[in-house]
Amino acid sequence: MITCAPEQVQHSLPPPLSLARTGTTRRRVLAVGVIGPGRVGSALLEQLRAAQPRLARDGALELKLCGVVASKRMWLDCDDAELNARHGGAQTWRPNDLDAFADHVRGSDGRHALLIDCSASDAVAAHYPRWLAAGLHVVTPNKLAGSGPLPRWQAIRAACAGGARFRYEATVCAGLPVVQTLRDLLDTGDELFAVHGMFSGTLAWLCNRHDGRQPFSALVREAHALGYTEPDPRDDLSGLDVARKLVILAREAGWPLSLAEVDLESLVPPALAALPLDDFMQRLDALDAPMAAKLAEARAEGGVLRHVAQLDRHGRASVRLQVLPASHAFAHTRLTDNIVQFSTRRYCDNPLIVQGPGAGPEVTAAGVFTDLLRIAESLEARA
Repeated sequence: MITCAPEQVQHSLPPPLSLARTGTTRRRVLAVGVIGPGRVGSALLEQLRAAQPRLARDGALELKLCGVVASKRMWLDCDDAELNARHGGAQTWRPNDLDAFADHVRGSDGRHALLIDCSASDAVAAHYPRWLAAGLHVVTPNKLAGSGPLPRWQAIRAACAGGARFRYEATVCAGLPVVQTLRDLLDTGDELFAVHGMFSGTLAWLCNRHDGRQPFSALVREAHALGYTEPDPRDDLSGLDVARKLVILAREAGWPLSLAEVDLESLVPPALAALPLDDFMQRLDALDAPMAAKLAEARAEGGVLRHVAQLDRHGRASVRLQVLPASHAFAHTRLTDNIVQFSTRRYCDNPLIVQGPGAGPEVTAAGVFTDLLRIAESLEARA
């Protein structure tokens, strides 16, 4: 008989990790380079700066920030010894050169080195196989590597054979331990039956607020003004970002899913999909009638509207707006919560649930930082 153990995991931030002392005076030193000092990258740099004294004291780990790369320029510690304290105000900068940057972070002394890609650049993701093959660890919240062309993903995985680590927890639900939970289930011999989830904090907020008292377009404008949406709200409303997260989980489970294979239902009418952003924002009212009809359908069935991603045991994937019963776990999420439900051989009658804030620069940066610390745990201490 199979026993199904119910469990629910809720997190607002990843649990803190500490690096245990090894009874030696040798320390772990990790050279770090950060690509993309935007909202997430800047939050991460601040978290790294604040944590350095504690990690050096409690975990015998020294994080050495060697450089920061923006879209057109980069700052290196060899040019500014105080880089970690003022990367944005550094007096000396060089033109952006990713290969030179990676070489600088890696150094020539055999040190442990790690690159963190906080950009959303496909061009940066294309460098991962070469960096990993050269022995550089890579951590990223950039979804374009894990959901991009399958041959590149396979090249990334193959490049890790030499011992470099690639971690990407923050690509799915920011700081929530979703990828690691799936990995732990599979590594301990469990069998994945299905994944269901609400992977977009923006769409979760819109569904929670869409109660008929104001047009859906007004809610989109409000979310845009509050900074909940991407600069172009169609990036959220299309469901493409959610589909990318589903592809990442499918590939983690061993299914060679590609983005084009996801059955994706966009909330953006075809007539608005290719318009310039300003024109799209002026014509947002076109969303109101279809969304009002979907809300009426949900109420007629006694349910709620939720934006749901699904992956079954055969690797089939879909992303769409669904009517769910009021008793469903997804009906009781809070505002921008993400929630992921794993149905497995062990967790069959009561799926394993991971739930919590799945968006925002602070929690995303914390997810990246957690990946860095997990890599640091495995490093050899050196004199």
